[in-house]
Amino acid sequence: MAEVRHNWTKEEIAEIYHSPLLDLIYRAATVHRENKDYAEVQISSLISVKTGGCPEDCAYCPQAARYQTGVNVHAILPKEEVVAAAEKAKAAGASRLCMGAAWREVRDNRDFDKVIEMVKAVNELDMEVCCTLGMLNEHQAQRLADAGLYAYNHNLDTSEEDYKRIITTRTYDDRLQTLENVRKAKITVCSGGIIGLGETVEDRISMLKTLSNLPKHPESVPVNALVPIQGTPLEAQPRVSVWDMVRMIATARIIMPKSAVRLSAGRTEMSTVEQALCFMAGASSIFAGEKLLTTPNPSFSDDMAMFELLGLTPRPAFKNGRLNQVAEQQQEVAEV
Repeated sequence: MAEVRHNWTKEEIAEIYHSPLLDLIYRAATVHRENKDYAEVQISSLISVKTGGCPEDCAYCPQAARYQTGVNVHAILPKEEVVAAAEKAKAAGASRLCMGAAWREVRDNRDFDKVIEMVKAVNELDMEVCCTLGMLNEHQAQRLADAGLYAYNHNLDTSEEDYKRIITTRTYDDRLQTLENVRKAKITVCSGGIIGLGETVEDRISMLKTLSNLPKHPESVPVNALVPIQGTPLEAQPRVSVWDMVRMIATARIIMPKSAVRLSAGRTEMSTVEQALCFMAGASSIFAGEKLLTTPNPSFSDDMAMFELLGLTPRPAFKNGRLNQVAEQQQEVAEV
């Protein structure tokens, strides 16, 4: 059984990442079968509840106000529209709904109040509710937790060393502080990154080191392949090789054995065979539905056909129990 560690070195991670590809896949697949129901894949649906107009300068993002990408700015959606989207996603097989807002940070205003009401409403559908709203403080994280939020996504994107090349409007420490605030509220963490930004392999290894050495590993680690969008600074970046995706997924699976590793953005450019390699290497979660916020994504029907071909089944919501956060708190108290 793979040991859960929080003291990985860059050298150890690099040795895993650069190991012969078939050996790497075999090792990751072995860890995956030791720690997970490997034929189960969680299906998440991601919708944009507030689109465009973001003041950040993330070099990959079509929702940044400063870039001319053709994304139309939309105010926050009505709760009823979000609930309808959640019901449709659940009927198609999704067990988690992630709501994204193009904000730099959460503000204590009417829009945040509306998000709180959305979280409560989707939670009543017996779906895992996730949000990605930018930076948030402890109080805001607690409000989301009290509303029934199950997970919060806040990606590191790249390494700390490479970060300023991609984003200048916030710091790496800002990212880490938000993750800490989420943890304090006993919300599960979803945090990963993007490859294909023009980063080095060393940057990828550094990002994995940061994630794996957090006090607790993220419950979900998305591995995104950049989808270059015209009008962004990274519009001319070449497509990431599937072998790079496989190496990232396999390495993440080995060093964070209990986490769900999510095959995220970039799947529209991948064949079924390429996606199968990613599942073999330890991916255990996908986003389904025709869009990831503003970028294309395979349809539910295409994914269900792939699942049937590969012998995969959708993972039910709350597989580890709805009250797992409460149980952990009780265990922590018992250990003191």
